[in-house]
Amino acid sequence: MEFIDRVIHAITELHPLHAMVVHFPIALTGAAFLFVLLAWIRKNKIFEQTAFFNMVLAAISTYFAGASGVYDNNLNYDGDAPFAPIKLALGLTLSVLTTGLVIFRWKNPDIFDRARGLYILVHAISFGIVLVLAFLGGSILYGF
Repeated sequence: MEFIDRVIHAITELHPLHAMVVHFPIALTGAAFLFVLLAWIRKNKIFEQTAFFNMVLAAISTYFAGASGVYDNNLNYDGDAPFAPIKLALGLTLSVLTTGLVIFRWKNPDIFDRARGLYILVHAISFGIVLVLAFLGGSILYGF
């Protein structure tokens, strides 16, 4: 029981919440980009559907990552973490972009066939934003 209490204490009191949550949009956006590229290369609709489902989860997780980032910034840096305004702007852009992509794809299931280049480009931009956010987050922890 002591071990469980220590884990709960570490999660809720010691370890920044953002560091635990932020890996989901990173991995899911990267996986979505990989699967949409595979769909294009292999001409396989199943890969595109997998990309879509990964992007759905990525879009949802960006809101949790953003909220936890704002929370940890206020808690650990008194609202003045390095690169905070840039990360906030990029995080909001990512949330809007991924959510917009998911909604648009949901309403237009054949978008991959009609506007493949644009669809892949939005995936690539989303993944690029995630990589920049990850780099800036690492710079906060480990220095630039």
